[in-house]
Amino acid sequence: MIVDDEPDILDSLRTVLEAQDYAVTTAANGAECLEQLQKGFKGIILLDLMMPVIDGWDTIKQIIEKGYMKDVAIEIISALGTKENKRMGALEPYIYDYLSKPLDIKELVESVKKCNAYLFARDHETVF
Repeated sequence: MIVDDEPDILDSLRTVLEAQDYAVTTAANGAECLEQLQKGFKGIILLDLMMPVIDGWDTIKQIIEKGYMKDVAIEIISALGTKENKRMGALEPYIYDYLSKPLDIKELVESVKKCNAYLFARDHETVF
């Protein structure tokens, strides 16, 4: 799921990821993202931080509070700083990757592939 308030970014990333055979859902803000999670979305969330209605930071907090983390992995896509952003704090363990805008498409695709493998491994973990 791509969560960003910029329609051009939603369209561009949808095109890139669909060309890699990913099924893509989009949301224009954190509230729409949470609605998709409530409907059962599972997978990777590419999340912008600066959005109207509910920003990315509050969206992550609500995902955690509502218990949706077991079914998703979050990758931040933002022009707002870097992984060292002070607001990450306690949220850092819940964030798989942090990609700075403008996005490097090859880096994005590689990160999504790695995240997808991580989710698959996490979901199919064998306990002895």
